[in-house]
Amino acid sequence: MDADQDRALNEGAAQPVIRIRSVTRRFGATAALDGVDLDIGRGEFFCLLGASGSGKTTLLRAIAGLETLDSGSILVDGEDVTGWPAYKRPVNMMFQSYALFPHLTVEKNVAFGLREEGCPRDEIRGRVQTALDLLEMGALGARKPHQLSGGQRQRVALARALVKRPKILLLDEPLAALDKKLRERAQAELVSLRERTGITFVMVTHDQEEAIGMASRIALMRDGKLVQVGGPRDLYDAPNSCYVADFFGAANLFAGTIADVSGGVATVASPDAGADLRAAADGEMPAGAAVTVMVRPEHIRLSRERPVQGGVLHARVTALAFLGSSYACELALPAGKLVRARLSPLEFEAAGRPAQGEFAHLWWEPAAARTLSQ
Repeated sequence: MDADQDRALNEGAAQPVIRIRSVTRRFGATAALDGVDLDIGRGEFFCLLGASGSGKTTLLRAIAGLETLDSGSILVDGEDVTGWPAYKRPVNMMFQSYALFPHLTVEKNVAFGLREEGCPRDEIRGRVQTALDLLEMGALGARKPHQLSGGQRQRVALARALVKRPKILLLDEPLAALDKKLRERAQAELVSLRERTGITFVMVTHDQEEAIGMASRIALMRDGKLVQVGGPRDLYDAPNSCYVADFFGAANLFAGTIADVSGGVATVASPDAGADLRAAADGEMPAGAAVTVMVRPEHIRLSRERPVQGGVLHARVTALAFLGSSYACELALPAGKLVRARLSPLEFEAAGRPAQGEFAHLWWEPAAARTLSQ
């Protein structure tokens, strides 16, 4: 993210269009939402991320007015909409199934909400055509849903949501039904659409890569609570817990205790690694404190020859896979801990092309690893 995007993100966060305060929603003894507090900035592409049952879809439905809260409030543009029915809120929701009417044409599907509101016929025609043209569907208005591809049906559902000119567009796993190539194209289209319309997008997903590629900010949820909220780089590079580190991308985690901290680098005695590890020290870390060292697979370096530096581990390559743009390696340390590494083709060549069953040395730059409190 460049400096202009950072500045725009900070300005958006300072002007929240959605304010969620102490929101709780229970189903029997289970708290689907447990005292959630969250601000979403105007014009953001905000992602609610989490595993099944984390509460992300319940929170999206609460914003839409489709869930009755047990406590708490939701404000949109400064107005408390907590008791408002869904049809009165300045939001629109696109469901995972798209929910198109099979007997109606594309144009009539998009126009349905406006007709229900009693808009004049000429206004409906103009707004429908504008929405379809925005999504490059203007020439397909006479077709019915069964005559469209999966990607085209998705665009119709988006046009139907956008035609009502909502302040906020809510997206419930909108790309789940698309194949990989179409999903990647749709991701770029959604980001571009938000930039062109200025509408605030709030999207639910369980796909970390999808969230990283699309969101300006992400809220990771677990058991009805927010675990960490921040930009994609914040959650990836600076997770606040082992759960975030492991959920948000692949991570190697080594339990241990602080042996020493010097010059911003912590030395951690780790039984997992069977050696002392080095990592960037986050905050005050007294000797003896229990921590976990996190290092991402792409920061692992390999060599057949032992490099002249500290913190080098000896391991055996147990699995190797060529992924096109990279090599995925799994290595076993003498203590039994498995380490995942991801090397570019150039890095793999420089490492001497280690083969499965062979031994290699592995290490990382201390600044590339983080110390997380246990």
